[in-house]
Amino acid sequence: MAEAGTGFLEQLKSCIVWSWTYLWTVWFFIVLFLVYILRVPLKINDNLSTVSMFLNTLTPKFYVALTGTSSLISGLILIFEWWYFRKYGTSFIEQVSVSHLRPLLGGVDNNSSNNSNSSNGDSDSNRQSVSECKVWRNPLNLFRGAEYNRYTWVTGREPLTYYDMNLSAQDHQTFFTCDSDHLRPADAIMQKAWRERNPQARISAAHEALEINEIRSRVEVPLIASSTIWEIKLLPKCATAYILLAEEEATTIAEAEKLFKQALKAGDGCYRRSQQLQHHGSQYEAQHRRDTNVLVYIKRRLAMCARRLGRTREAVKMMRDLMKEFPLLSMFNIHENLLEALLELQAYADVQAVLAKYDDISLPKSATICYTAALLKARAVSDKFSPEAASRRGLSTAEMNAVEAIHRAVEFNPHVPKYLLEMKSLILPPEHILKRGDSEAIAYAFFHLAHWKRVEGALNLLHCTWEGTFHEVSVYPKKELPFFILFTAGLCSFTAMLALLTHQFPELMGVFAKAFLSTLFAPLNFVMEKVESILPSSLWHQLTRI
Repeated sequence: MAEAGTGFLEQLKSCIVWSWTYLWTVWFFIVLFLVYILRVPLKINDNLSTVSMFLNTLTPKFYVALTGTSSLISGLILIFEWWYFRKYGTSFIEQVSVSHLRPLLGGVDNNSSNNSNSSNGDSDSNRQSVSECKVWRNPLNLFRGAEYNRYTWVTGREPLTYYDMNLSAQDHQTFFTCDSDHLRPADAIMQKAWRERNPQARISAAHEALEINEIRSRVEVPLIASSTIWEIKLLPKCATAYILLAEEEATTIAEAEKLFKQALKAGDGCYRRSQQLQHHGSQYEAQHRRDTNVLVYIKRRLAMCARRLGRTREAVKMMRDLMKEFPLLSMFNIHENLLEALLELQAYADVQAVLAKYDDISLPKSATICYTAALLKARAVSDKFSPEAASRRGLSTAEMNAVEAIHRAVEFNPHVPKYLLEMKSLILPPEHILKRGDSEAIAYAFFHLAHWKRVEGALNLLHCTWEGTFHEVSVYPKKELPFFILFTAGLCSFTAMLALLTHQFPELMGVFAKAFLSTLFAPLNFVMEKVESILPSSLWHQLTRI
């Protein structure tokens, strides 16, 4: 009997939930009808008149206090989010919304998603949160062992923040692992190695994966099914283990290149085998996708090694071949590596051809694309440009195009000119950048400052014209214009900017704090200006004295 009553209640509950989900319009009109019937007992008209009278008696001081209180609360939330990011490497608000609010709002249950696809599910959610925060992998990121560690050896300080390295670990798990890794002992070890925080533990795991692969690689197979002749067949080595050793253990670019060549030999064999089996099931398809990512990563890093070692033409050829072989893999932004190498060769016609293909409104912009386009426009007029002559005779068509290109680039990222003009100190670029942020400006200027210096008069033209971009933005005071992106960047993007850079360059904390205070009190200043424009001058002076 009790079970029948429980079943009836469950059916009734499911019917109510179904009706609320699909017949919400009927429920809405029912509520309106009840409010209309009960308007007299509930004294709704009297209450509405009381509320309107209360709102009419409010003074401008109330709105000022309300705006200041909301700004203070926003600041406290930002400080807490930044602390939580530094300690745990994730957003507290995002974690609460995903873990607690999504199931209540009808989202996917966390337990079922974790049981069905734990590894890829975590990686996909992490990648989604990163893209929402507009944090991207730096296409020109340095090598940890051969370049970043040199900074540690000299200064004793870590060049990368925990947040940046955590994002890199998520990238490695996304690109270099798949569901079938547990079937192969070497790949299973590497799957754990990418999650290790200690660099030495990762390097030891990579060596262990290679040793296990070497021991298990000798398999006896019959040459002829009916004969007793046997052959020793060598299975391919673990390509991801070589990648980790090249990135973190190699102390020079030459050593990293040797390890990447070994990784290429192993990765190419795995890619060809998985390419033949990719249509046999979802598991083989995921493995082929992983092998494709590994192969593209290895070839791109080999091209970067050639660029670092001075073999620029070879690097350009490798990048072009890679883009032709895998034209759909734009996530690695290989065209930005190609642009930098072509600028080093001073092949400006080829640079223009690459820009014509990727400088499209449908593709995501970057500082490299915008400022390289500005550099090419400035190159045509910078050697003969003079501010005094331009003020007397006006700008020519070519000069106007160059100025407009600079303004377009500065509008995308206003932090870059101060680094190109050496008004701010350069630091090592992080492994991830915030689009339109200070980290992207550092990454661009670190590699492209020499190209701007090579073009005669380009930096002079930039110095004379870049501040003119802000005259068209009349909403903000001029002294706050270098931080105008922060007004619309959002909490997550601002926290990501702090987490990417302040570990290596603590002086940036003061700059970001100044920008945040300007953002914090901007609504208050806006309200004060509106109140001053509405009230009479005599009443306004009395209020300000109070």
